[in-house]
Amino acid sequence: MKRIKTTLLQIAIITTTSLGMSVVGYGQKSTDTKVAATEQNEAKYGKTDKEKDAKFLVDVAEINLEEMKLGQLAQEKSTMSDVKNLGKMMETAHTKCMKELSTLAKKQSITIPISLTDNGNDAYKKLSKLSGTSFDKEYCEMMVSGHKEAIAEFEKVIKESKDADIKSFATTTLPELRAHLEHASTCQKKCEKMK
Repeated sequence: MKRIKTTLLQIAIITTTSLGMSVVGYGQKSTDTKVAATEQNEAKYGKTDKEKDAKFLVDVAEINLEEMKLGQLAQEKSTMSDVKNLGKMMETAHTKCMKELSTLAKKQSITIPISLTDNGNDAYKKLSKLSGTSFDKEYCEMMVSGHKEAIAEFEKVIKESKDADIKSFATTTLPELRAHLEHASTCQKKCEKMK
């Protein structure tokens, strides 16, 4: 019995180690999940249209993971109900988007980050050091600039991608991103009045 337990433990350790290497990639020094996913996709698809689509999905995953985490932080730290509501909206909407994205990535055999990237961690650390109106202003600024960048990326992929599923995902998601930008802009204006 003891021998069976030892053997099962050894199998579990080997399996866990193997899975860990497949997430980060073989021999890679980076622990940034975005870099690891990008490198795996580049190795699979090279410089093709599929690799461009993979880059888009990786970027969207990074956006979703960051918006979810920062949205949670806004709900905890904000002093304004509008900003707390914005944070809740971001967490809920980007959690839903991440589920849809994960399904699409799996269907497309594209590797995406599944935990906060280095950029996301940096944004979280920067924001978590702030409080009061400084926090509210910075969070709203991040949401406005982040959503402007995301909208531009979605519009580009709608024009350029040759993949029907990816175009459909981008086309369906874009109106919600625009609504997020509008909501974040409104919160930003309210924060500016709080001087």
